[in-house]
Amino acid sequence: MNARHTAAPSTDLDHQREAIAGLGHELRALVDATVRTVTPADVLHRVTDEVRRLTSQLTGRRRTRTEIPHVDEFPGGIRMFSPVTGPGNPLAPPVRVTPDGDGVTGHCTLGIAHEGPPGYVHGGMSAMLLDELMGWACSAAGTPAMTVSLQLRYHGPVPVETPLRVHARVTGTEARKVFVTGSITTEADGDRQLVTAEAVFVAPDPERARALFPER
Repeated sequence: MNARHTAAPSTDLDHQREAIAGLGHELRALVDATVRTVTPADVLHRVTDEVRRLTSQLTGRRRTRTEIPHVDEFPGGIRMFSPVTGPGNPLAPPVRVTPDGDGVTGHCTLGIAHEGPPGYVHGGMSAMLLDELMGWACSAAGTPAMTVSLQLRYHGPVPVETPLRVHARVTGTEARKVFVTGSITTEADGDRQLVTAEAVFVAPDPERARALFPER
């Protein structure tokens, strides 16, 4: 096993994940303040200098492109830096995923940083949420797979700063193909689908999986 992936004691791993999530939370607050607050230029320049100083303190070894973070459980588990579910990623809402009957459901609230039309979520964010939840649905069904086709229909704008519900479930399989559907609604009105999607995922064969994820 690569030494970089030697398992750490559970208490150390929990402590590291807690620290990563804490920094991610504060960075999300910074991003929100950055895109929301009308601030004089001199203040922005001071903040820029301070952010640059803080960034310079992150001096540890940088992981490689294909390296799986030691704090992750891949595939099908915790992804600390996922742009959708990762508590350590300032780009993530982050989505909280739970099993739900024959599929999975994600809960999140998107902010101004995810805005497309004023007051509403960028359409690409909806696609990313659904793609992620559909992947979780594949894993929950015992068939981890990767997206090969994703078709979306936008029935209405998705509001920012509003609790959302994203649902996905596997509807069928054919050899290594997995067929999945998904939807986005608000928590308050779960019957009104704002975005729906149909997707085809494919479970890579072992040789292809080794090529894609050499560090696994």
